Amino acid sequence: MFLVLKKRSVIVMAIVLSVVICAGALAGSGVLDVAQKSKRLVPIYEVETTENYVALTFDAAWGSDKTQKIMDELEKNGYQGTFFLTGFWVDANPELVKEIHNRGHLIGNHSENHAHLSDLNAEKIDAEIDTTATKIEALIGYKPDYFRAPFGEYDNRLIEATENRGVQCIQWSIDSLDWKGISGGEIAERVVNNVKPGDIVLFHNNSDHILDALPLILLAIKNKGLKAVRMDQLVYKENYAINAQGKQIKNK
Repeated sequence: MFLVLKKRSVIVMAIVLSVVICAGALAGSGVLDVAQKSKRLVPIYEVETTENYVALTFDAAWGSDKTQKIMDELEKNGYQGTFFLTGFWVDANPELVKEIHNRGHLIGNHSENHAHLSDLNAEKIDAEIDTTATKIEALIGYKPDYFRAPFGEYDNRLIEATENRGVQCIQWSIDSLDWKGISGGEIAERVVNNVKPGDIVLFHNNSDHILDALPLILLAIKNKGLKAVRMDQLVYKENYAINAQGKQIKNK
């Protein structure tokens, strides 16, 4: 009996040892590195910060007639916003693109055609990013450092494509739901009840009741001791990590 148990112990130890050796070989060959790199990547949803900063962002795809009034409201309170523009919106509103920039607001990239990027191949994803970036650069002199995916849909291919260009992929921590056609009061209540330092808030530049909601939101932000800033004043550009929930955290 003793000899049988001993033999079994030897066999188990041999199996464990071979597994350890194989794991070492795989790591040396880069196989484990590939597995680690295949983990799910996430964009930036919010930022851990000691500043009382929030970012108000406005996606622009269809319509433009409320954009100037949005900027008026922001500036009236000493705030700035970030406008994520699609390529076809840029084509239709070149002077307004320049005005957003000249008035001190930040411009981000929202793709060329507002397509479902996860349905596209790598070449078409590249084109969706680069075409709009080039159009914006031609008008204001720089390519955007921030990209927001249409419909908030992203995958590893998209995030890797933006990262390869030195561009950060931006999501949001608060969806105002202005795109649903809810009232200005409902939009404001949703944002005001949830907003805190480091939040990124999603609006749309031509939603039905954005101009009703925005003054209420800006007053509440001010009363909370918060300040609405551009994306580049909130998001870290280096020496940071992003946790599984999409919170960007500055490395200590």
